[in-house]
Parts: sequence; C-alpha cells; structure tokens
Amino acid sequence: MKRLAGFITILAFVGLVVVGNLLAGNQPADVIKIENKYPADKKGPVKFTHKKHAEELKIACTECHHDYKDGKNVWKQGDPVKKCSECHPAEAKEGEKVLKLQTAYHKNCQTCHKEKNDDAKAPFKKCGGCHEGGGDK
Repeated sequence: MKRLAGFITILAFVGLVVVGNLLAGNQPADVIKIENKYPADKKGPVKFTHKKHAEELKIACTECHHDYKDGKNVWKQGDPVKKCSECHPAEAKEGEKVLKLQTAYHKNCQTCHKEKNDDAKAPFKKCGGCHEGGGDK
C-alpha cells in the first residue's frame, strides 16, 4: 500500500510540473518566425518549424541554443532562451570574435541541412527554400 501511495505521489508531482510548465508558457511555438533587420535584407524572414526539428527530427536543443563559458556550451534545457541578436550583431564589428547574426544562422542551419544531404527535405542551396522573400529569381 505504501508503494502505491508513493507511486501516486510521484505521478502527481510529475503531472504538476508538466502542467506548470505549460501554463508558464515554457513551450516554444510550433512554428517560429525568425525575423531580423539587416542593413540590406533582400531575402525576408524564415519560418522555422521548431516542433518538427525538436520532436520529429530529434535535434538536440544545444545544436541551436548556446551559452558559451570558457569555450564550452553550458546552456541546458530549461535555461532562458535569448534571441540570437542579443549576442550576435547584425553587422560585423572589428576585432569581434562573435559571428555576425546572418553568418551565425547560415553556418548553423546550412551545416545541419547539408548533413541531411537532401535539398528537397532540408534546403540549403536556394534562399527560397527557407526565406519567405526568396531571392532565387
């Protein structure tokens, strides 16, 4: 009987944590629109399917989210998610070691998509495969 009570207590706790996270809005939207202002933005924003990448494709959160300390990514699930532009500037700054924003996106997204080696499913060759404004014309 004590085992059953313990099991029910643990199950209730887990349920409260899950419901609490949902109510707190800690779940990202299924589709995220990545929209940044660049000096000469001709391609437009990118709609990113967060849910598909995380759940269906099983891409680890730390593939995109990071917080580097002494050269090591110390970001973990549950940590605050900053906008990329908080650390990556829109324009390169002399002497800056951080990648400019557009380069950071392209390096991360295109590298992963190239590894999938299927341009139809994971576009990386044509701007219009990701960007709403296209730019392939």
